[in-house]
Amino acid sequence: MNLGNRQQLLSVVAIAAVVLLAGDRLVFSPLTKMWKERTSRIQQLKKSVSQGTALLDRESAIRDRWESMRTNALAGEASVAQNQLIKAFDRWSQESRTSISSIKPQWKHTPEDLLLLECRVDALGSLSALTRFLHQIEKDPLGLRLDTVELNTRDDNGQQIALALQVSGILLNTTSKP
Repeated sequence: MNLGNRQQLLSVVAIAAVVLLAGDRLVFSPLTKMWKERTSRIQQLKKSVSQGTALLDRESAIRDRWESMRTNALAGEASVAQNQLIKAFDRWSQESRTSISSIKPQWKHTPEDLLLLECRVDALGSLSALTRFLHQIEKDPLGLRLDTVELNTRDDNGQQIALALQVSGILLNTTSKP
């Protein structure tokens, strides 16, 4: 092989290597990256569409549940809502044969500009009576959330148990503020 031909061959190979490297960096790698991003985006969109379809399929059940929650929320006026909650505690304590020693309602504003009624309740009774009391609260259609539940024994035998309970409910249609 001639020295000139060898130099030409090496320069052609070097130029081809530079072209392949530039093609990889400028064309192939960006296209591969774009293809992977597009595939990922398509998967996200398919997941979003399937979630939307599932929501549409459950629309009536979700609307019924929201209507039930809205109608069973606390009354639209603060004083009426507070009275409604106190009467509910009285009803639950009578049904479960539990004695309530104190009810301390407190109004709070949430960051979402909702009015929240938090109520601390102290009650006494046997374990079965307090269990019925908690069950009455949970099964009642009134829209409340049990935030904290604390049980402490009041005697050595564990026959009298003290219940400290914090319950909260949202006032949906606020017409007056306390």
